[in-house]
Amino acid sequence: MKELSQCRAEIDAIDAQIVALFEKRMQVSRDVTAYKHAHQMNILDTSREQLVLQSRAAMAKEEALRPAGTDLYRTLMALSREEQRKYLDKISQNDTI
Repeated sequence: MKELSQCRAEIDAIDAQIVALFEKRMQVSRDVTAYKHAHQMNILDTSREQLVLQSRAAMAKEEALRPAGTDLYRTLMALSREEQRKYLDKISQNDTI
């Protein structure tokens, strides 16, 4: 059995990776926003989101974790949409200047 301090240190290291990847994902979300804005597309694409949820759930090797993984990606996509809306507001303000 691992010591609690070792487990916590591993979680801290994993969380640092997750935060870095989250930041990278949000940057790519801004890139998506710029593309959608240039092509007059809506931020929300429900069919795409459903495909993403299905494919990400299928990525989980542990079937018992798939529902939680789906919840995680629902939350990530909601945060991405929020970031896209904020970025779109910034882009729109620059368009009118």
